[in-house]
Amino acid sequence: MKKLLCAAGLGLALAVSAGAQAADKIAVVNVSSIFQQLPQRATVAKQLENEFKGRASELQNQERDLQTKMQRLQRDGSTMKASDRSRMEKDIMAQREAFSTKAQAFEQDNRRRQSEERNKILSRIQDAVKVVADKEGYDVVVDANAVAYASNSKDITADVLKQVK
Repeated sequence: MKKLLCAAGLGLALAVSAGAQAADKIAVVNVSSIFQQLPQRATVAKQLENEFKGRASELQNQERDLQTKMQRLQRDGSTMKASDRSRMEKDIMAQREAFSTKAQAFEQDNRRRQSEERNKILSRIQDAVKVVADKEGYDVVVDANAVAYASNSKDITADVLKQVK
């Protein structure tokens, strides 16, 4: 019985010791900070701006034309023939619908591409976190923004940033 009690005590001591060691292998990383500091982010933003520049300027021109027609109708509508005013109103409505459809498609495409590029960058950051964690022997790496308090964890944000660049 004494041997069993001694073995259980030794097992408990080893379990507590292993638990304390596991706590030493936790790190935090500030992914949003890394994302903001990456020079690739600015490059991708410029690339996306150039990709959508043509469509954006086309939408701006279409919006300007629509506003001009609406102002003309408002200014001259009372002196126009009823048939001319009706035709202009129908034209404006059709142009407004076309503009709205194009603008929605533009916004969706722009959001989709931004999301794709952001996910590519986040994937690179995640790969860098894995490399740093493996190199330094961390079992768990948690995003710093998801942690309320972490006293014994090491912040590996700078190491991950170096790895990503």
